Amino acid sequence: MKVAICQYDMSWEDAASNLRTVERLVERADADLVVLPEMFSTGFKLHASVVAEPMSGPTIAAMREWSRRYGKAIVGSVVIVDDEGRFRNRQFFVKPSGEMTWYDKRHLFRPGGEGRDYTAGTERVVVEYGGVRFLLQVCYDLRFPVWSRNRGDYDAIIYSASWAADRREAWRLLLRARAVENQAFVLGVNRVGDDPSAHYAGDSAIVDFRGRTLCEAGDEEALLVCELDLQAMNRFRDAFPALQDADDFEIRI
Repeated sequence: MKVAICQYDMSWEDAASNLRTVERLVERADADLVVLPEMFSTGFKLHASVVAEPMSGPTIAAMREWSRRYGKAIVGSVVIVDDEGRFRNRQFFVKPSGEMTWYDKRHLFRPGGEGRDYTAGTERVVVEYGGVRFLLQVCYDLRFPVWSRNRGDYDAIIYSASWAADRREAWRLLLRARAVENQAFVLGVNRVGDDPSAHYAGDSAIVDFRGRTLCEAGDEEALLVCELDLQAMNRFRDAFPALQDADDFEIRI
């Protein structure tokens, strides 16, 4: 499977401008799957009511239209207000067929106060597409390995992120750690540029099941495409079956 990671500078709280930018990237990407950053249409927003959309809002409608028109699955997180009036940092996986799956960010960024506005998710979500099983995760989730531990149920992890530049070394290190410990591909997609509270250095990357970086975007806007070789991954898992020795555990929400 060919996957594309899209790293760009967002217009603060300007969904219309960001959606135009993203559509150009989706159209250009020579890939089966296109991955976007966290809150890709607005920038990372703590006061959710300013930018939140219902499930019927323009950003979700655009994702579904792009996926259908260009024949590519699209992943990215959006600020959503649910039917009960709660705000969610919700990551969507939209398929060209119109099928849509979502994951609500479990670990809300305590140092930035994300938990004051948003409600955390409680469900771990895996999506199958094109013969590949993807675990959905958002930004701060990267720091919590138990939540992403491979139980033999996925082949790749997707992290949509808005990860500030002053913590960039942690981002780069943890992407590789999650890949090594789970013997899985990791797709980490961050943004570049600035918002009122942070600077973002990008470093979007795709890491393979051995922890090797297949492609990395650096600190400039970039659209990178890489191929995931599942046969190579499965051969490695068979030859080095570390997942079979993993500790059993139970997550309590």
